[in-house]
Amino acid sequence: MTKTTDTALADGDLHRPASAALTPADIDRFGPDPQRSFAANLAEVEARVAAACARAGRARGEVRLLPVTKTLPAQVMRLAYAAGIREFGENKLQEAQTKAAELADLDARWCIIGHLQSNKAKYLARFAAEFHALDSLKLAAELDRRMAAEGRDLPVWVQVNTSKEESKFGLTPEALPGFLDALGDYPRLRPQGLMTLAVFSPDPARVRPCFQLLRRLRDAAQTSHPAITGLSMGMSGDYELAIAEGATVVRVGQSIFGKRPGSDAHYWPGLIPAPPSEREQGR
Repeated sequence: MTKTTDTALADGDLHRPASAALTPADIDRFGPDPQRSFAANLAEVEARVAAACARAGRARGEVRLLPVTKTLPAQVMRLAYAAGIREFGENKLQEAQTKAAELADLDARWCIIGHLQSNKAKYLARFAAEFHALDSLKLAAELDRRMAAEGRDLPVWVQVNTSKEESKFGLTPEALPGFLDALGDYPRLRPQGLMTLAVFSPDPARVRPCFQLLRRLRDAAQTSHPAITGLSMGMSGDYELAIAEGATVVRVGQSIFGKRPGSDAHYWPGLIPAPPSEREQGR
């Protein structure tokens, strides 16, 4: 599996924006040299991913690091690109669409990882490289129709609610087999694997079962659906644990770009608050 970041900055230097592009708010949030900070943080995350793979007896190439850029302004994302990042993971479609238009000159892949309403499928089809939160056949049908109009296929991950929290989207584990069977009716969608959001807790004993369940569901699905190989799971607070349990994609934001404004609960429904000393692990 190919890594999706490029730590060599030579190519990124061609796209380095002028420092004047940063607003005072940007500097307050990201510091005076975000590119340098992002590059250093990215290197640290890469090292931790490699170490987690080694501990699990896995090759580094088995795990893809997907940087999550939600809430980053477009001008700051240019600096992320210059730091070697070539994929942008976004939760909110409208935000992603706006930024993709502003950054159309960059050779970047846009990955939508948040819930999507079926009436927004036409917008995703215009620019997204992949979608990590498929959880309804109504949405599958609309995405298939829109991708056919665009003349291309869309890699998708099926979201499963492994924590069984009502505040989260995703299929129930029991609904997954029938859902995967039905996806065969939508040839423009290319299922890659399963995705989940683990319970939001600093306690590994609460988080690990979510990852273990997703892996068991993937293994069972492969009997009838051999293309279902991927496990998109793990974020800034738990990606090393996810790698130990078989993750093939980890979605990491705050460990690379710093803490987002406001509470994590604003971005992730169902968040179980951690003690103040542990909140810095963020997602």
